[in-house]
Amino acid sequence: MNKSNAHHHHTDGSHKACVSLVPIFNHLEDEQLDEIMAATQSVSYEKNELIYRAGDESDSLYIINKGKVRIYRLSESGKEQLVRILNPGDFTGEMALFSEATHEAYAEAVVNTKICLIKRAELQEFLLKYPSISLKVIAEFSSRLEASEKQTTRFSTEKVETRIALYLAESLDAEDAGTVELTLAMSKKDLASYLGTTPETISRKFNDLEERGYIKQITHKRIKIIDLDGLLLV
Repeated sequence: MNKSNAHHHHTDGSHKACVSLVPIFNHLEDEQLDEIMAATQSVSYEKNELIYRAGDESDSLYIINKGKVRIYRLSESGKEQLVRILNPGDFTGEMALFSEATHEAYAEAVVNTKICLIKRAELQEFLLKYPSISLKVIAEFSSRLEASEKQTTRFSTEKVETRIALYLAESLDAEDAGTVELTLAMSKKDLASYLGTTPETISRKFNDLEERGYIKQITHKRIKIIDLDGLLLV
C-alpha cells in the first residue's frame, strides 16, 4: 500500500486518448488538444498503490487514462469514508488548479492504473487561454458539490435501507434508459463505506430487499430492479 516511485514510468508517447477522454477537454480543437497533450506526463500505478495521501502537496491534475481509482478520507478515529470512484475520463486533484494546497483525501489505484498528470502552472495557462475549459471545470465542481451535499443529508436523515434504495435508483438512471438491470460501480465493501455502514449490513439489506420482492441479485454486482416504486418507498 505504501507509495513508491520505483516502478512508475513516465512515457513521452501520445496521451491523446487520455486528454480527449476528459469532458473538460474533449470539446477542444485538435490543435488545442495537442498543446495540452504536450504538457502531460503519463504515470503508472499498481493495484492498491497510493497515488497521493492526505497532507501531500497538491500541485497537479490527475486524469484517469486506464484503470480505476478510489478517493477516500480517514476520520480522526481512522475510519474510512469513500468519497467517490474514478473511471477513465474522470479526474482528481482539481483543487490544485486554483490555489496551493495539500490533499485532503487519499487516492488509491483499485486495479493497475495509468494516469496523465498536468502540473498546476501549465494548467492555469490553459485555463486563461481557453476559458471554455474553466466553464467545464466549474460545472464538474458544482455537480460534485451537489453529490456531496446530498450524501451528507442522507447520512444525517435517512436510514440505511433508504440510502441503499436511492443509490440503486440513481445507478439505474445512469444506465441506458428503459433498462431494469444495473451493475454496481463499486464493491460491497466500498459501497458500505460510501453509504456510511458496514459490508455485513449492506449484504443483509440487499437480501432483505430481495426477499421483499424489490430487487433480484443476479450476480455479486449485477442487480435487477423488480419493483422500483416499492423500492423508493423503503
